[in-house]
Amino acid sequence: MTAELKSRTEGQTMVLTISNPSMRNALGPEMYAAGVEALNGADNSNDVRNVVIVGEGAWFCAGGSLQRLAGNRERDPSVQAESIDGLHNWIDSIRAFPKPVIAAVEGAAAGAGFSLALACDFVISARDAVFAASYSNVALSPDGGLSWQLAQALPRQIASEWLMNGERIAATRLHELGLVNKLTEPGQALQGAMALAETLGARAPNALASIKELLDEARGATLVNHLAQERDHFVRNLHHANAGIGIAAFLGKTKPRYE
Repeated sequence: MTAELKSRTEGQTMVLTISNPSMRNALGPEMYAAGVEALNGADNSNDVRNVVIVGEGAWFCAGGSLQRLAGNRERDPSVQAESIDGLHNWIDSIRAFPKPVIAAVEGAAAGAGFSLALACDFVISARDAVFAASYSNVALSPDGGLSWQLAQALPRQIASEWLMNGERIAATRLHELGLVNKLTEPGQALQGAMALAETLGARAPNALASIKELLDEARGATLVNHLAQERDHFVRNLHHANAGIGIAAFLGKTKPRYE
């Protein structure tokens, strides 16, 4: 079966399905390019308010294919560098995408699959799912921004443990530490993600885009510079049509319908 990234739309949500079930949904260059293309299309569509990323079948994503990596050892190093650049382009496009992206995790998210999940704005996971940064198990180091994400979210000692030991981490542990938003019963992660997508889809897209941008910018900003960014976003959103709709609905005790 050919590895591919399937795309479908349900209501206001684009669902991207990592489909490579015989390889536990291992990723590859063709998926990276398809992911960037899908997000570019969703960015330009007023009908799409958010994106859900899910794996086909019992797994979310096993990360990179070790068979492919072994083959790349016999090729020029530029081949692997180009492949990782493709993954990083997809990760960067998720972070830069102005609409919410939700990961729905069943089974396991390992290696670059772990990176992919943490790149999303929300992670909804089955409570029996596991996450693993298994790079060190085969004498490799992280990619997909995983070391950056963990260093931002966790004490150094925990990040070191996860990356250096390469052990499986329970979804419940990630939930305790704030890296998973919500736990669901097994088999219900996608349903939970779609419910969240529906809630987010009812909110003003411009406000959500500002929140996402502000959160990303805050990581490297001084307070003074970030206060200026908050001011500019607030003023711009106040003068957007959606603020008029939202304020009028709140005062009139009605449900807003944002543009």
